[in-house]
Amino acid sequence: MRIVTRPDFDGVVCAVLLYEAESVTHPVKWVEPADIQKKQITIKQGDILANLPFDNRCSLWFDHHYTNQTDRPYKGALKIAPSAAGVIFEYYKGKFKRDYGELVRAADKIDSADFSQEEVRNPEKHPYIALSMTITGMENDAPYWDSLVTMLRKLPIEAIMDKPEIKKRCASVIERNEKYKTYLEKHTEVIGEVAVSDFRSFEKAPHGNRFLVYSLFPETVVSMRIFYIDEPQEQVVVSVGHSIFNRNCNVNVGKMLSAFEGGGHRAAAACSFHVSKAEQYIPQIIDILVENKKN
Repeated sequence: MRIVTRPDFDGVVCAVLLYEAESVTHPVKWVEPADIQKKQITIKQGDILANLPFDNRCSLWFDHHYTNQTDRPYKGALKIAPSAAGVIFEYYKGKFKRDYGELVRAADKIDSADFSQEEVRNPEKHPYIALSMTITGMENDAPYWDSLVTMLRKLPIEAIMDKPEIKKRCASVIERNEKYKTYLEKHTEVIGEVAVSDFRSFEKAPHGNRFLVYSLFPETVVSMRIFYIDEPQEQVVVSVGHSIFNRNCNVNVGKMLSAFEGGGHRAAAACSFHVSKAEQYIPQIIDILVENKKN
């Protein structure tokens, strides 16, 4: 039995819970949603798929994304909820030896972006938020994600935050966020009420606190981030998110991006496509967001 999930805080907490609830014998397989959507990863009998689109080859599936709903039969649970971890926690209620309530509430808060301005500006003062920002999604970081799963199964958050590696990574997060703020200010254009951050001029797109853009451009209701996913620059990624402070975006962005080879939540979603489609897709996405009508 193997857990297949994505490398973000919700995915890490999903793995924590599934290791406790099921007889998992293999290491976690960390993948991105596009890997499932484009059949770039082999899912097999016995796999537990969590926080990812459905694949009918899996034995169990847990998710919470609007665009991942399916009419096909499956074992597990899908619920439109703040986090996939919360769906798993409810499904296996009573099977956990430890109290994971606080951890699941943190996953709910982080994955649903239920933050204050203070939490966005000073994440280092909030342990779970700071820890979540150390999960970058870089391919070579799988040993770190595995170690987080192990630590969160055994240790309280205070002990985890006191680990030298965690301290070092959190310090790096703070430094990265400062640089990211500068990149956002330089490479973001406000179109109507849309903040469009175009990082295609970078060989590797800058990363940082994804909620900073809403603090820097409070007049906007939605943000759009454009970047290349690979070294040959053949795949473009567009990620879109509703402002967590100016909640006047009417577009279901998960549903919108499902028409552009992607998907996700109502308020946060992404798509990836070949560079040859960029001139067609990107203006269309911007137009939909500027129009700001319910879809």
